[in-house]
Amino acid sequence: MSNLVIVESPAKANTIKGYLGSGYKVTASKGHVRDLPKSTLGVDIDNNFEARYINIRGKGPLITELKKEAKNANKVFLATDPDREGEAISWHLANALGIDPSKAKRISFNEITKSAVKAAIKNPQPINMDLVNSQQTRRILDRIVGYKASPFLWKTLKSGLSAGRVQSVATRLIVEREEEIRAFVPTEYWTITAQLLNSQSKGLKAVFYGDKNGKMELGSKEDADKVFDAVTSGNFVVESVKKAIKNRNPAPPFTTSTLQQEASRKLNFRSQKIMQIAQELYEGVNLGSENGGVHGLITYMRTDSLRISQEASEAAENYIKTKYGEEYYPSSKRFYKSKSTAQDAHEAIRPSSMKFDPDNIKKYLSSDQYKLYKLIWDRFLASQMASAQLNTVNAEIVSNGYVFHSSGYNVKFPGFLSVYDPGDYSELGDTEKQTKLVEVSEGEILKQKEVLPEQHFTEPAPRYTEASLVKQLEEKGIGRPSTYTPIITTIIARDYVTREGKSLKPTYLGEMTTKLIMENFPDIIDYKFTAQLEDRLDAIENGNDNMLHVLSEFYEGFKVCLAKAEEAAKNGEIDIPPEETDIICEHCGVKMIVKNGRYGKFAACPNYPECRNTKPLDKNGKPKEEKNEKKETKEAEKTGMTCEICGSEMVIRSGKFGSFYACSAYPKCRNTKQITKDTGVKCPVCGSKIVTKQGGKKHITFYSCEKYPECNFSSWDIPTNEKCPECGDILLMKKRKKLVYCRNEKCNYSREETKKD
Repeated sequence: MSNLVIVESPAKANTIKGYLGSGYKVTASKGHVRDLPKSTLGVDIDNNFEARYINIRGKGPLITELKKEAKNANKVFLATDPDREGEAISWHLANALGIDPSKAKRISFNEITKSAVKAAIKNPQPINMDLVNSQQTRRILDRIVGYKASPFLWKTLKSGLSAGRVQSVATRLIVEREEEIRAFVPTEYWTITAQLLNSQSKGLKAVFYGDKNGKMELGSKEDADKVFDAVTSGNFVVESVKKAIKNRNPAPPFTTSTLQQEASRKLNFRSQKIMQIAQELYEGVNLGSENGGVHGLITYMRTDSLRISQEASEAAENYIKTKYGEEYYPSSKRFYKSKSTAQDAHEAIRPSSMKFDPDNIKKYLSSDQYKLYKLIWDRFLASQMASAQLNTVNAEIVSNGYVFHSSGYNVKFPGFLSVYDPGDYSELGDTEKQTKLVEVSEGEILKQKEVLPEQHFTEPAPRYTEASLVKQLEEKGIGRPSTYTPIITTIIARDYVTREGKSLKPTYLGEMTTKLIMENFPDIIDYKFTAQLEDRLDAIENGNDNMLHVLSEFYEGFKVCLAKAEEAAKNGEIDIPPEETDIICEHCGVKMIVKNGRYGKFAACPNYPECRNTKPLDKNGKPKEEKNEKKETKEAEKTGMTCEICGSEMVIRSGKFGSFYACSAYPKCRNTKQITKDTGVKCPVCGSKIVTKQGGKKHITFYSCEKYPECNFSSWDIPTNEKCPECGDILLMKKRKKLVYCRNEKCNYSREETKKD
């Protein structure tokens, strides 16, 4: 009897198969096998929030097959992902397969490598019920909010809407940013930049700072002109020069959040794509027989920890010293401290092995896999390398009492920059990657080349991108690494948020839904409350709290809000303003509003029913272009034929099944005929013409006597004028095979026809 290993995905199963011998069978559950029912709440609130799980629709045959495999196996190992969700899947699998969860053999690994998989097999653990209960609590909380609050939204705003515990908070962030942008009032300010030349006629740039008393703000053209007039009429003198060597330290290896931010910034990938590719790299890629087949290339990609294993640290040290030299490795190993809220069960995201340099295995990876793998590889390697050393110079330049600053730097020792350039040098006084140092000395008089005053206006905070939203969610303690991408995917799918380029913008629906939830369910959408709830889930996971306690406390407050909201909706106390457009009603002169109709959204005058003006809208909510001219009806083609019923002329018209002859007196006369074409072949029965017609459900061309049905000759194949040399009947030809055969079924004559008719 073999041992059975159950993982979540087929790709992961294929990788692990290569690491275990013939005594193991590896199969996949393809995600969850059980969940709460979709049609009902599925949670007995009055009975300690007992959840009623059912097999997911469509998973029945898979569960039956897994039961059969488990029954015949010597041991069953549950090897789902190493997090709350993975632990819950293992627990559901154990229940579905009739395995006692307390006796189940649960294995997990942070990286899918041969050594990690074999070590896990040797050391199975029971299912961690604290992890399972943490996941169950989150699932039940989300179900209660969704099923209890959503009907309120249906009654007040729009049917089919859904309230989400964490998704609503994410939408609120985007809505509030949009409100900030609308309310923002630009403020004028000016900058002055001087292009100067030193004694060797080498150029440098100096930016206005202030005067001897400190920094000055130039808020108007008058302020700028005053400084400009003063400095252009005087000399620029170097007051002081400060030179230094600055160390620039590498960034830590990636967490889920920082990977999404950096891959968005550097690779222009969306959140969902980043996690999909990372999942592929984690589960395994076939690197060819010369590299040992399938390998998992990175560690688990849902983590907020910065910890790395001793083994990985030593492998990186050896790689750096061998490839770059001893001086590129720091004097002591680098360690990075995770946030206090981080779940430290997993390492940071790193390559699973230093054997697989990205450039050496590039041909086995897709373009996107290579880009993301190289980003992870470079960031991890750099995080273990020596600091970069930069030569910096800062000069203070004075003209007629006004102070200008000039700064520059270059790389003295690249260190980690040899591998990974973060691309942000703003703290060094310049946004460019490297500024050439220009030698100046104290007391030196610099020549003016150009002094340029420029007007600017302050700008509002930009809209969130997927990357900046993930960063904000993490900073506020909302969601966890495994939920960032589903949150974004959900709010876009529900039409609460839309993409404009890389930016996330709330829709009218998103804004109104947020307004309603904030007014009626303040706790659900409160940042601090949501973050505290995440901490409570962590406490359950760590064994410091229990599921019933957390659910009971939450529901006590929630049901009070729910009762008030339902009462307000029933009494008509909730006012939802209509969505305005920029379209002006040409009859009333007011802005038209958006309405939903049978065929989608349209713009309507708010003065209905006095004004019934409407305009169709496209899918982007913009007015459709109105066609000034109606499409001209195509004039029917005359045939010269006479209708045998009424004597009018027959014409050619087009219909659903092609062209046909019709009486020009339609609808008074409904006479129609098929359009036929003379084949030039005589009917073997009556000697009349054989013509083409169309028949059957697919309206396939066939051949018949023009006097049909008086003469019943017809054929699907092409008739010829040639007689059969054996029986004298007419010969027919297959349309595609070019096979000529006798029409007489009793005659077996046939031949291949090579000449094209």
